[in-house]
Amino acid sequence: MVKFEKSGLIISTLIFIIQNMNKHLIIAAAILLLAVGCKDFQKNDKNASQIEKSAQELNDEITHSIVNEAIKMHGGKLYDSAHYQFTFRDKVYSFENKNGYTYKVSSKDSLGNKIVDIMQNGQLARMVNNELVELSEKDIAKYTEALNSVIYFATLPHKLNDKAVQKTGVGETTIKGEDYDIVRVTFGKVGGGKDFDDVFMYWINKKSHYINYLAYSYSVNEGGVRFRSAYNPRTIDGIRFQDYINWEAPVGTPLKELPAMFEKGQLKELSRIETKDIQNLNAIDVVE
Repeated sequence: MVKFEKSGLIISTLIFIIQNMNKHLIIAAAILLLAVGCKDFQKNDKNASQIEKSAQELNDEITHSIVNEAIKMHGGKLYDSAHYQFTFRDKVYSFENKNGYTYKVSSKDSLGNKIVDIMQNGQLARMVNNELVELSEKDIAKYTEALNSVIYFATLPHKLNDKAVQKTGVGETTIKGEDYDIVRVTFGKVGGGKDFDDVFMYWINKKSHYINYLAYSYSVNEGGVRFRSAYNPRTIDGIRFQDYINWEAPVGTPLKELPAMFEKGQLKELSRIETKDIQNLNAIDVVE
């Protein structure tokens, strides 16, 4: 409205000048008035840009606070020195957050060989029957991604403040009568892993601050959309672990639509993500 009023004033003044001044003065006055008008427009655009920037900064602060509260309720600072072991799909995993981090997974192949993958601060090595074996770059990438993925989901939301994580608050919603904040997560190319272009969404309960639902879309293997609902939560020496039902949605389904589809029974159960036999290895070390 202010812009239109100023434009009208400029035009009216210009008409008055045209009616009362010679040709050269008319041109000079027109240039002056246009310069003043452009300056006003630039000033308004600058103010609008500053307001937009301030709103984005406020959104970032609120989102950061929401995620920090979720991390706190799931384990908080206890994650910084955590050393746990659990079983997932017949493989034994462990993570130790000391001097960076160390992840391990142990299993046996069909011939009974013991295979252990060890990843320390991003560097993976494989042992077969206690002997180091050489891996191709392709296999290193594959096994690293597999190990990272299991530990990431088992320790949610611990990693949501990593440098590669880009968090955005995208609103609020209600699921099964409870209120949730919605946080969208993407990853930077540096430090974001092979599938850095995957998109995640987390629904964080406003009262409990637990992540009860999450979803993600991925582009590899023709793409896919998944929604996970948490169940069987248990807190072991201060750190919360929970299992998930993994639901499938049609490729291309917007992530924000998944909770409504879930409540209507429109998603297909694909699998269950269950962590079993969870042990706090720090506590065992103390006892020993």
